[in-house]
Amino acid sequence: MPLYPPLSPRQQFHLPVDALHSLYVEESGNPAGRPVIVLHGGPGGSCSPHLRRFFDPQHWRIILFDQRGAGRSRPSACLTANSTDDLIADMEKLRQHLGINRWMLFGGSWGATLALRYASQYPEKVSAMVLRGIFLCRQQDMDWLYRAGGASRVRPEAWAKFIAPIPESERDDPLHAWYRLLSQADGLQQQVLASIWAAWEAACSTVLPSEAVAEGFSRQSLAMALIESHYFVNQGFLQQWPMPPSQLTGIPGVIVHGRLDLVCPADQALALHQAWPDSRLNVVEGAGHSVAEAGIQAALLEAVAEMGRLGDRQGEGR
Repeated sequence: MPLYPPLSPRQQFHLPVDALHSLYVEESGNPAGRPVIVLHGGPGGSCSPHLRRFFDPQHWRIILFDQRGAGRSRPSACLTANSTDDLIADMEKLRQHLGINRWMLFGGSWGATLALRYASQYPEKVSAMVLRGIFLCRQQDMDWLYRAGGASRVRPEAWAKFIAPIPESERDDPLHAWYRLLSQADGLQQQVLASIWAAWEAACSTVLPSEAVAEGFSRQSLAMALIESHYFVNQGFLQQWPMPPSQLTGIPGVIVHGRLDLVCPADQALALHQAWPDSRLNVVEGAGHSVAEAGIQAALLEAVAEMGRLGDRQGEGR
């Protein structure tokens, strides 16, 4: 099943959500279709035209937005008033602004974390979920990517470049060291550091090197480096929140995860599936983390179509 043809937004706008932040939002597809909101990764990533192509534009009302400080939202790379609870509140303001009763959540990596957090707070507003590259944001999950002994053992050359800017005395805790470096740097130095941060994530995101994926990380490197380090030194601002959540009963969904995912190892997908009784787990053999991987794309297309058919059978309102 191929991706749907490229699709231009029907409308694009900025939604003010507080005195400082304004979200970039776009809508595509059928204005009377079943609503789906797309949650990008990072935190600090951005929505992309590629993400519209998983949805039949005749069937779905496709909503994409850039989270606080990310992409085309304003102000860019801003850490002030930028936490997970802020993002959840933004989603609710957007849902109410668009006059939507219930919507499907489609998210990958950090976008999956955000979807789970939203669904745990507003289960009655969620019709279904399609989640990819599950990131539970536990300490062990962050340590896998940002401490020696995890992904560093699989991508040692890229890891060596990642820790090179860190003084040896701080290499036992690279994440906090990186947060300090990025916070103290400015101008060109900050951008150079952000590019190194992004290169490490790009190296872990695909099974085989991908220039296109690396270029995508490079374009948004500053916001991603600043916002990711800000979130992860604060444990994702998810204090005292059990992961995975226990409020998902009754919400149908599909979990798609690459067997060879180096960013988010596949045990996280199994843990979520075991705690979410109405989910189906699809572990894609030979695939990694990126949404650009062929096996991941095929599985997501299948999952979206499955949730669409289920909504039709159940008479889910649009």
